Amino acid sequence: MRVIRDAVLADGRVRDIRLDGERIDAVGTALDGELFVDANADYRVLPGMIDAHVHFRQPGFEHKETWASGSRSAAAGGVTTVVDQPNTAPPTVTGDAVDEKAAHAAADSVVDWGVNGGVTGEWDPASLFDRSLFALGEVFLADSTGDMGIDAALFRDACQRAASEDVVVTVHAEDADRFDTAAKSRSDADAWSAYRTPEAEAAAVERAVEVGTEAGATIHIAHTSTPEGVDAAAAGGATCEATPHHLFLSRDDLDDLGTFGRMNPPLRSDPRREALFERLADGRIDVVATDHAPHTRAEKAADIWDAPSGVPGVETALPLLLGAAHRGELSYERVRDVTAANPADVFGLERKGHIAAGRDADLVLVDPDNAREIHGDDLHSNCEWTPFEGHVGVFPAMTLVRGTTVWDGDTVSAFDGRNVRQ
Repeated sequence: MRVIRDAVLADGRVRDIRLDGERIDAVGTALDGELFVDANADYRVLPGMIDAHVHFRQPGFEHKETWASGSRSAAAGGVTTVVDQPNTAPPTVTGDAVDEKAAHAAADSVVDWGVNGGVTGEWDPASLFDRSLFALGEVFLADSTGDMGIDAALFRDACQRAASEDVVVTVHAEDADRFDTAAKSRSDADAWSAYRTPEAEAAAVERAVEVGTEAGATIHIAHTSTPEGVDAAAAGGATCEATPHHLFLSRDDLDDLGTFGRMNPPLRSDPRREALFERLADGRIDVVATDHAPHTRAEKAADIWDAPSGVPGVETALPLLLGAAHRGELSYERVRDVTAANPADVFGLERKGHIAAGRDADLVLVDPDNAREIHGDDLHSNCEWTPFEGHVGVFPAMTLVRGTTVWDGDTVSAFDGRNVRQ
């Protein structure tokens, strides 16, 4: 057995972590075993991040990202499990489409993974649930999420079916009826944020929770971008996630970002961003997930109404949060909880998310004092850019997936990631 000696846990305790193959054997003091890493009470060790919301684009859009490039980016950023969303080509709305995507993941991912199924007019719930999906995909109102949007009746049916299968429903909550169409006369980068109003999110969260509760479903609200959305989720008994771009960026950044700052939901005002971050710090936000949605520079360098929505983030999320913890803006316990413990609990990943005996040895070692600027050229995503250019983060010195080093601070190593539902 191998031992990580004198590691600082998120709560500040110094402990040894003994590994037995893929699992954690014990956490304690003066543990016997072969020395693997001497953390010397200088390195913090956290459970690997579970990013419950990524778009690795394969199949169908490999010029943007692949399972190979996306998972390498994840590993370098301390992410050890990802959940891919349905809007690929074909979309994962049937069992056959799930199998096709899963084959790509099994062949190329260096981190563990799950596939999220979607709901459209073409979905096949019997075959989807038969494939043991991670969760039922991001769904709510027509036109609010592009091709993956559905109407209220289909959403209700999806919730009822998910409840019968004890499956979490992940909801992209924006009400297209509350978009401000007057903003469509504008051409500046802020027009997208003006168009997709904060009120559209809060109203959709309230409705999603209401319908989901009536159907007996467990609701998880994806990428909440407003404090009102977070509060509405909590009031209805739903869990929610926030993204790094909504926590660290605002409409004030759009002069610099231009169309590279377009995403769904859009960036909000800085006071709303600050209020969102407060809810992260005090525990009202359950999960941080990236909504990693890469596009090429050429695709993003378009008119605000033609540029695709989405930004990369899987490699920079944990470093940004660790940077905030190092500055005293967050506790390390909150970083641990929103990136690992809570997503494991929300989605029922019994082997993931905690540094405890019997859990998978998904671990991230970091030197909190080793902060550096983020630059797109240093990252591993195919898109080779980041909305966080020049921000400061604390990157992992080592990432382990089930006890195997997949990132040593310099190089991503080959590894066979596996489906977390098998």
